[in-house]
Amino acid sequence: MKIALFSDIHANLPALEAVLADIDQQAVDAVYCLGDLVGYNVWPNEVINTIRQRGIPTIAGNYDYGIGRQSDDCGCAYREDAEKAMGNVSISYTNQVVGASERQYLRTLPTHIRLEFELGFNPDQLWHQQTPFVVMLVHGSPRRVNEYLFADRGDRSLGRVLEGAGADVLCFGHTHKPFYKVVSGEPEGQETYFRHAINIGSVGKPKDGDPRAGYVLLTIDETARPGAKEGIQVDFVRVEYDVEQAARAVEDSILPDPYADMLRTAR
Repeated sequence: MKIALFSDIHANLPALEAVLADIDQQAVDAVYCLGDLVGYNVWPNEVINTIRQRGIPTIAGNYDYGIGRQSDDCGCAYREDAEKAMGNVSISYTNQVVGASERQYLRTLPTHIRLEFELGFNPDQLWHQQTPFVVMLVHGSPRRVNEYLFADRGDRSLGRVLEGAGADVLCFGHTHKPFYKVVSGEPEGQETYFRHAINIGSVGKPKDGDPRAGYVLLTIDETARPGAKEGIQVDFVRVEYDVEQAARAVEDSILPDPYADMLRTAR
């Protein structure tokens, strides 16, 4: 099973189109979007409708949640007053341009998607329920749509998040910084239980210094088992797109010019 996962498009239509064109060449079995379709650029409706037309299962990002409810709060953790002021312009602009149908779509998005796989083949257990291998898709974390899970979070803390969600694999976005970690816990008297944490990065607003659009290919082998290290493969894919087109669109709008520079530098 090969799954394409992408997140945090943030109204950047050229980046989304490039990623979808690349996914179309990958012979994937499924495609999922982990939210934040809107905000920070000028194509929120076009991005929403591209996702809808393709029928891609999608969960709500924090920005989608706020815009869906016509809120002036995107749930973003701005640290400085200047960031907050720019963010206020962005959410106000997005609220003004999003259509009624598109807003309703955002309002109905689920907060997570849970996939359960019964893998492998044992003829003696045919039709008997197995312990499922669980892949959970969220935007921020299983606990809150706008919680940040960064790569420098301690393994024990990150492991508790996955354990609390009952997830063998947790896929998430929100930070715009991709990473993959295998975390473990060793309950007394039991074998080490491994879980997989995958931040899939950002399509339309990367923050890892690489301005190319990013997404993940997750391959789940039939040997994958709950608690095992083996059986999954994580490939981070970066795709070239017309960054200048997206940056100039920001500069030609009422959105703050620094958002254009962020696209160019991926910071």
